[in-house]
Amino acid sequence: MSKSIYETITASIIAELEKGAAPWVKPWHADSSADKNILSQKPYQGINRLILGMSGMSKGFTNPAWGSFKQWQSLGANVRKGEKGTQVIFYSPGERENDKGEKETYAILKAYWVFNVQQVDGIELTSSAPTDKPFNQHEAAEQRIIKTGAAISHGGDAAFYMPSQDRIQLPNKSAFTSECNYYATAMHELIHWSGAKHRLDRELKGRYASPDYAFEELVAELGASFLCQDLGIQGDLRHAGYIQSWLKACRDDSRAIFKASALAQKAADYVNGLDATAVAIAA
Repeated sequence: MSKSIYETITASIIAELEKGAAPWVKPWHADSSADKNILSQKPYQGINRLILGMSGMSKGFTNPAWGSFKQWQSLGANVRKGEKGTQVIFYSPGERENDKGEKETYAILKAYWVFNVQQVDGIELTSSAPTDKPFNQHEAAEQRIIKTGAAISHGGDAAFYMPSQDRIQLPNKSAFTSECNYYATAMHELIHWSGAKHRLDRELKGRYASPDYAFEELVAELGASFLCQDLGIQGDLRHAGYIQSWLKACRDDSRAIFKASALAQKAADYVNGLDATAVAIAA
């Protein structure tokens, strides 16, 4: 059962990647929010963020409200006939006896289906409308970057995290086509930064184009998209060449996207939780 869920979701993501698109790079806007459950109002986490972001973009949904068939019914609404749900997952606790006769708990992977509010009749929620805005500093993003305490330098024409110096290098802000692209790139590098041994201790030594490198890039781009969504920043793919690496990672291991999503969520939570004293960022 669990293996089937892993393979089904991974196959749907591979299908989107083969179209030449990164499905989790949702065109978020400053007035939008994360995909949430209609009853709990809690944002979906990890792989479910990815699944719903992909589904919402492919189907043209502009409202982040989702719920199961029964949840919509409990609100007096009904899923329209013929509408197809989006499969998400959750882990429920199980219990069993080990070889010593002792009880131990474990996680059981289960799947269920949710529907967007735009697939439902009998209820109206305000949709997020995209707005055009000039290239201006995003204060919340600036403060989030500063509060990490990360050493960041600007200049040159490359963006990278250098583990040996524990420093992030970004091009000057004026070199980016939009503020969104700047912040998406900054968040990508901050996710790499979070993986340092004295922070979250991920494997950052993979050679370019190696499986380890592709996997870490997948974690970084997912984590950046999560941070952008949390901050209300439009996400964007930095380099289309990443897609082939991600395809290989997904094809080699059907659980890779689940592992990457979990690590990306952990990294995003780590970055969001930092509150370092303001530091000077080199111009």
